Amino acid sequence: MSGPLPKPGILDIASYVPGRARIDGVARPLKLSANENPFGCSEAARDAYLAASSELHLYPDANTSRLRAAIAEKHKLEPERLVFGAGSDEIFALAAQAFLGPGDNAVQPQFGFAAWAIAVAATGAVMKSAPEHNFVVDVDTIIAAVDENTRVVFVANPANPTGTYLPFNEIERLHANLPSRVLLVLDGAYAECAIGLDSFSDGLNWSRDKKNVLVTRTFSKMYGLASLRIGWAYGPAEVVSALNRIRLPFSVPRAGEAAAVAALGDDAFVQLSVAACDHGRREIDTALRASGIQTLPSATNFVTARFDDAEGVTAALAQRDILIRHLRNYGMPDWLRISIGTPEDNQRVIAALGEVLRR
Repeated sequence: MSGPLPKPGILDIASYVPGRARIDGVARPLKLSANENPFGCSEAARDAYLAASSELHLYPDANTSRLRAAIAEKHKLEPERLVFGAGSDEIFALAAQAFLGPGDNAVQPQFGFAAWAIAVAATGAVMKSAPEHNFVVDVDTIIAAVDENTRVVFVANPANPTGTYLPFNEIERLHANLPSRVLLVLDGAYAECAIGLDSFSDGLNWSRDKKNVLVTRTFSKMYGLASLRIGWAYGPAEVVSALNRIRLPFSVPRAGEAAAVAALGDDAFVQLSVAACDHGRREIDTALRASGIQTLPSATNFVTARFDDAEGVTAALAQRDILIRHLRNYGMPDWLRISIGTPEDNQRVIAALGEVLRR
């Protein structure tokens, strides 16, 4: 007699593969595999987190009221149109759960973030992938992939795992060509890295009068709070209401909320992090191209590069206690993603790559 069986399709879902975090026998490898902030987090955020540790016996605020007010003030948004989750990932899952079911489909770019497809498949819907051109999101192929059963379109700008980005007028063109019934989820996990670049916008202000746009953000990257899993989104009241009806009531921890509020107020830390990552990205990119390695133009805190023997390079770096991300599970078997580290980290990985490539 068999035990309980999951619903059809669940066992067909490929589990999310995170960046490698450990090397046997090595206490602290250089981890450049997960796009984390190499400078940690704001001291103010750390202090707020520690201060909140005396409240570990208390449930979080189900409305995330302090962080809601802080984000609304900083970005000039209506607080009631914000929704929070355990990282952006939970919000993607909520959007899929609320708007997709069997017989529906969602559309993503060819090299879309892996968590989107998991969220879609869990609802019984189908994820369609639209071809990209030179590893850049192609608005025309996404529009062509949308059919009468499409209910959600996912796009990250800048994108992960490629690092490339679209001028914002392309996002506007995509939206203009979507039926009003289709929810456009604009993933801004790396927006802080790209703000200030020509033609880039995070889409928050633009989306204010849109009835079918959900803009997501996270505290995991430039704010350096990845372990606390704090994501948020801004969208139409009707969409946010739907997500809040199925959102777990305490997904943002109390101490995490305190840290995020403090982090949001420390602009200097974010600016330092962005500037250092920009400099480090240019250093690594220049060194790779000087060695004849193809790289993708990145607006993020990582460099994506093509190697003839990506598997071998990954293993050789691991032997030197350096972890990077092999992108085989994204359908990019020849490509590696290298997170930006501290200046010392960057010089170490550049030197190690030079040695590996010479051999």
